[in-house]
Amino acid sequence: MDIEQKQAEIIDHFVKQASALKASPLASLILEATSHPSLFAFSEILAVPSVAELEGTENSVHLDVLRLFAHGTWSDYKSNVGRLPQLVPDQVLKLKQLTVLTLAETNKVLPYDRLMLELDVTNVRELEDFLINECMYAGIVRGKLDQLRRCFEVQFAAGRDLRPGQLGNMIQTLSSWLTTSDNLLVSIQEKIKWADSMSELDKKHRKDVEDRVEEVKKSLSLKADVDFRGHEEIYSEPGGVMDYEEDRSRPKR
Repeated sequence: MDIEQKQAEIIDHFVKQASALKASPLASLILEATSHPSLFAFSEILAVPSVAELEGTENSVHLDVLRLFAHGTWSDYKSNVGRLPQLVPDQVLKLKQLTVLTLAETNKVLPYDRLMLELDVTNVRELEDFLINECMYAGIVRGKLDQLRRCFEVQFAAGRDLRPGQLGNMIQTLSSWLTTSDNLLVSIQEKIKWADSMSELDKKHRKDVEDRVEEVKKSLSLKADVDFRGHEEIYSEPGGVMDYEEDRSRPKR
């Protein structure tokens, strides 16, 4: 089972559970979801009406935790640690994994120094163990560890939940890409038309040359035939050429 299908089943499980719960029991569900080793998307759970209803209640802090795991990073948690519950070890691991995914969204070469800073890792060995054992083996990223350049070269990274406002930016980016693609397509079509027209001109020019060559051949052939016939007439005229035997029979003077 691939990671997308497995995650879809896990999401469906938590969505069904959240839909059947209210208020305080949702806190335990959110803790379980944000600690699950194979769950990395939370927007569907956030969209459940009973979860959204936690806003403004005494349990709203658990909604904030869920939002943190949907869109935030380890640095975001540290900046708001005073108003959020203390995370359990599995949540800490999950949030750091999600942090790597966020960094990989915009950078395909992640320097070790930046990763260690963002993840609160103190040495390269610990960082590489984390990237290998907790990220690559989990299937959320693929890449190459470059110890010489001290960086992680990202080849693939799983996508995170869209942040508020990010969908509009994505639509704008895709619209710009579509416009550029349309313009490129028009340019390509124009070049194809130009190439076709040049090909037709080339064919016409080649045919004109071949026709001229044929005309010259015919002209030369006709001239050669006329010249040949002229020589025949000269040699065939009576008295035009003295017979050799007749010349020998004449007395010498």
